[in-house]
Amino acid sequence: MDIKGIIFDYGGTIDTDSLHWSEVLWKGYQHVGIPVSKDDFRTSYVFAERALAKHPYIKPTHNFLDLLRIKCDLETSDLVARKVWLTNESTRQQQSNAIAQYCYDYVLNILTISRPIIEQLSLQYPLVLVSNFYGNIETILSDFQLNYFQSIVESAVVGIRKPDPQIFQLGVDALRQSARCSETEMPSSSIVVIGDSFSKDIVPATSIGCKTVWIKGIGWGDEQIDESVPTKTISSISQLLTALT
Repeated sequence: MDIKGIIFDYGGTIDTDSLHWSEVLWKGYQHVGIPVSKDDFRTSYVFAERALAKHPYIKPTHNFLDLLRIKCDLETSDLVARKVWLTNESTRQQQSNAIAQYCYDYVLNILTISRPIIEQLSLQYPLVLVSNFYGNIETILSDFQLNYFQSIVESAVVGIRKPDPQIFQLGVDALRQSARCSETEMPSSSIVVIGDSFSKDIVPATSIGCKTVWIKGIGWGDEQIDESVPTKTISSISQLLTALT
């Protein structure tokens, strides 16, 4: 590929290697032994995501383990409130924190693969992060030693969420600014967007003229997929350097 800049997604791309976060959390529930069905878990997962979007539970200073503990607390509290999980408060808190720790350790393991790849790419290209997140992505990047991005476009900060293509346009603009390039010098076609979500990353990035690498894994629900849309498709971030050649 003829590449002059790269835009990365964060969640599901860098931290879980294309496994949707609902699936990572479900692994945590199974590991800890929470006696609920996957459908009941998914209902509480959606409840927690909506609560996090509506209320400022996540503070800019919260690291990823803080975030996971808040997320898992919301989920498990909902399971108990709906009488899906019959347990006492002490056990709920203990098990909730155990799920959060499992998921945090899972990410640390994935980062041993993704961090060196991002570091190598940062030596070759300007990098920008574009993410739907809660306002604390900079704290998380610092916590995980992922300080390789010239600029960060975070939905909670800019007020635009994927799949709106405008959030990727902000990423393109940030790349040009960091490289001190004009649109002519760095056209959208010379920028590659890397993400795990077909509908939230690949489709909107393609719509503004960027090339794309889709890290295809286990997503959320049934998406309408057109395999011809991504410039390249891989199954793991470990294949990324080869895909970009």
